[in-house]
Amino acid sequence: MAFEIPSDLMVSVSGVRGRVGAGLTPEVVARFASAFGAYVRERSGKARPKVVLGRDSRTSGPMFGRIVAGALQSVGCDVLEIGVAPTPTALLTIRALDADGAIVVTASHNPVEWNALKLASSEGMFLDAEEAPLMRAFVNDREIERAGWDALGEVIADGAAVERHLDAVLRIPYLDLDGLRRRRFRVGLECINGAGSVLLPRLLEELGCEVSGLNLEPTGRFGREPEPVAENLGDLERLVRDGDLDIGLATDPDADRLSLVSDGGRAIGEDFTLALAAALVLRHRKGPVVTNLSTSRVVQDVADAAGVELQRAPVGEIHVARRMEQAGAVIGGEGNGGVILPDVQLTRDAAVAAALVLQLLLEDGRTLSEIVAGHIGYTIVKDKLPRDAGSLEAAYGVLEEQMAAPQSDRQDGLRLDWPAERRWVHLRASGTEPILRIIAEATSAEGARELIGRARAALHGGIGKD
Repeated sequence: MAFEIPSDLMVSVSGVRGRVGAGLTPEVVARFASAFGAYVRERSGKARPKVVLGRDSRTSGPMFGRIVAGALQSVGCDVLEIGVAPTPTALLTIRALDADGAIVVTASHNPVEWNALKLASSEGMFLDAEEAPLMRAFVNDREIERAGWDALGEVIADGAAVERHLDAVLRIPYLDLDGLRRRRFRVGLECINGAGSVLLPRLLEELGCEVSGLNLEPTGRFGREPEPVAENLGDLERLVRDGDLDIGLATDPDADRLSLVSDGGRAIGEDFTLALAAALVLRHRKGPVVTNLSTSRVVQDVADAAGVELQRAPVGEIHVARRMEQAGAVIGGEGNGGVILPDVQLTRDAAVAAALVLQLLLEDGRTLSEIVAGHIGYTIVKDKLPRDAGSLEAAYGVLEEQMAAPQSDRQDGLRLDWPAERRWVHLRASGTEPILRIIAEATSAEGARELIGRARAALHGGIGKD
């Protein structure tokens, strides 16, 4: 009998998520973890594959972690358990210990009542569009072969994962460790009582920073809304302002995203994290930069100033990472504060982002607010429309015709771009809701809202029609 996935569970390419006790139950977690273990065993061809298990600090994490470990053991997988750690720490552990995959129990930026399983391959990257259906076949239809009493997997504690991650960041070739330690940046750090609490304070100490902290205990009792967007960083803004600090750093619960607060206490928006990290790397090494279709033009401006190509990939970390592989990119990421540096690994990493931004401040000599003021100002406006089941292609065709943009991209929905006017609009169907997301950017809020209005008008009556 096929396993029935609850209707309120969200299943994506890289995993499954839901509200604890509602869509996400112990039974669901056991099924997905067993299926992943069976998939890994078949894929690896090993009798005893190794799977890394990590989690963020959510209060449901210990419960689900034990369930995942048992489920993996039941299909003959050894479990390398790293405990509370950032998601990028778990993915780095895959390669460090020659493991065959990883499950990270984390709902990332979702509210505290959520949890999820993020699934990664032996490459140290999340499952992609080719791998995910093969794994989900074990969830839905394929029989999961259980190990006998004498072939059960073992649970092996790995207490060195965070230390290895810290060492990998400190080995980034662009860092001047002696210079950073002499400079002694005054940093406000806010880790939302999440997994970043076990790594970021140690990293900043190694970089010689004087740290003023908020929510630095990994209790899972979040001190603010989980997503590190500007409107959620008021406490960090006050800490930076009142303490006359050089910079504020804020992570999401699993520490793969980093947002910045400038000196003076103003959150500058997540898109600047990638832009500033890219500006630093491109000072030392020229090469392509990759981001997604919904990331701000500020990253394009940085690439243009360095004379390198910016490539855009569909939304989603794995799409960006795969494009970075293909392009030989020197840096990439997403406009949500996610920075991917191939020198460390091909996944978003808040610790890497923090180190690169501090190095930029050291080399540039200006304050963060002065650096940001030197960039063209952009405003992003986000909107959404309901949509019926059916094709959006006809609606996209109407939009292309009526808006007549010089550049059009159909990789992921539709992105229309007016490069000379420094404005764009991106429309894509949500993967989790029956809506059409519309994101526009221009050099003014009015310009971005005007693009949203034009897109709405062009789409009126066209959504869902063939």
